[in-house]
Amino acid sequence: MDAAFTAEQDEIRRTLREILGKRCGPDEVKAAVRTAAGHDPELWQQLSRQLGLPGLAVAEEYGGVGCAPADLALACEETGRVLLPSPLLATAGLATPLVTALGTAAQRSALLPALASGELTAALAVPGPALATALALTGDNAPGDWAGGGRAGGVQARTGEDGGWRLYGEVPQVLDGHSAGLLLVAAHTGGFARSRALLFLVRADAPGLVRDRQNTLDETRPQGRVQLRDVPAELLGSGDGGNGIDSGIGTGSGTDGRREAQAARVLAALAGTGRTAATLLAAEAVGAAGQALARTVEYVRGREQFGRAVGSFQAVKHRLADLYVHVQAARSAAYYAAWDPDQGALALAQALEALRITSGEAIQLHGGIGFTWEHDAHLYFKRAAADELLFGPVHRIRAHAAHSAGLFAGPPTPPPTPERVAV
Repeated sequence: MDAAFTAEQDEIRRTLREILGKRCGPDEVKAAVRTAAGHDPELWQQLSRQLGLPGLAVAEEYGGVGCAPADLALACEETGRVLLPSPLLATAGLATPLVTALGTAAQRSALLPALASGELTAALAVPGPALATALALTGDNAPGDWAGGGRAGGVQARTGEDGGWRLYGEVPQVLDGHSAGLLLVAAHTGGFARSRALLFLVRADAPGLVRDRQNTLDETRPQGRVQLRDVPAELLGSGDGGNGIDSGIGTGSGTDGRREAQAARVLAALAGTGRTAATLLAAEAVGAAGQALARTVEYVRGREQFGRAVGSFQAVKHRLADLYVHVQAARSAAYYAAWDPDQGALALAQALEALRITSGEAIQLHGGIGFTWEHDAHLYFKRAAADELLFGPVHRIRAHAAHSAGLFAGPPTPPPTPERVAV
């Protein structure tokens, strides 16, 4: 195995760091997240057209670059350094892999070129507190565990008088759900007795769709509430029993079999997307942790107490050395996961833990000014807390990975987790 980066990968990293260094200082980030979109549309278009970020992992036949997931992970490390608010994770990390895995030939041809160019952004509409389970990061993604159950809750799908699908329900805490041009909505079909979760495509201009932006702990990860009021939708997949199922008309055993097969494919595709997303998130967290450490080192070098730099005290040196070890270990895990996405969950756990520890220590080592809510160090601390709420917690990621690897004889019995709050 040759772990060295290629010249092309180094060029992507260098170019992206140069662009973001000019356009994504802390003040620019704070200004961007307070716009209606939650990000800088002009910068998003520049990153899409000049570097092709959303299309890095899309096949060339659909207008993408056709690179390996490692290239997108390296890009995410750079966006994580500056806490870039953008639709990159929701579009390229969550939605695009699902369209690629489940979409019909017509759906892929219609959607992937627009997603790869950045012209169209997308979001996966799964309730925020259940996102980690849906992506099989913290547990098996059986539909009843994350999509709200078949009797009530979540989003329900039924066939209308015209034979098409109609959706109704509400999904809170959807990453970029308030601004995405396309929604991939996880919804229940089959009623209570035979409930199964499928994915549906909903356009931003669909009648009956109501969206609003929610207040979040981490403003750099905008989230929206999606309400569906008898909204027309298109099944992600076909009706031939190959890459999808029929439209839902009919009650024969063949129909039920095709529905069950499609539901199984949806769960498998979500788990596969979870592995890729975990790799990207790990790289993001490593970039953020590394930058939080670098800013802290710079501060303690210049800040003086008792006539000498704070960074010259042995206790401070020891704390910084420990943080360096955490960050480098997480970076090694993230790079390995970029080469082998099956290791993404463990890399994500390592990286989230490193970011949480590093950002917390950064606030303390900045002294009194670090504890002010407006200080830039809190941007990294909020990212650490919000990411672990959405995609963790760390101990559950590790427990599920260990169980999946066969380290435990029986099913895992994780300790109780406090009730989650909106992030």
